[in-house]
Amino acid sequence: MKTYMPDKDSVPRKWYLADIKGKTLGRVATTIAAVLRGKHKPTYTPSIDTGDFVVVINSGKVSVTGKKLTDKMYHHHTNYPGGLRSVALGRLLQTKPEAAIEKAVQGMLPSGPLGRDMFKKLKVYAGDKHPHAAQNPEPLNLG
Repeated sequence: MKTYMPDKDSVPRKWYLADIKGKTLGRVATTIAAVLRGKHKPTYTPSIDTGDFVVVINSGKVSVTGKKLTDKMYHHHTNYPGGLRSVALGRLLQTKPEAAIEKAVQGMLPSGPLGRDMFKKLKVYAGDKHPHAAQNPEPLNLG
């Protein structure tokens, strides 16, 4: 008996469409991260990117619980002295709703080259239009 080991090129990739209008941010992000990693497949291997593509639409209409819109802060530094910039989740959803979803999903993926390859398969759009109709994405069951 030989153990089957998938390689990066032999894994068939599917496309999924996730409409997250009215869904909770964290619950949606965990499902999307699992699909990007390939954990829903029987050929899942932690060290190989076996995941599928995910197209997320209506990212500006995602919901959160509690006071996260005002209390949850996202920080980045400009690499200049005193250059710490912070923005609340509510403001981020108004200006760049794609960034909030990407940040939540990226935090659930592995760090390093493998995680960056997985993250490239995520496509996020604020509205309900996307340019990936030619790939015939299947609807993703978000529960």
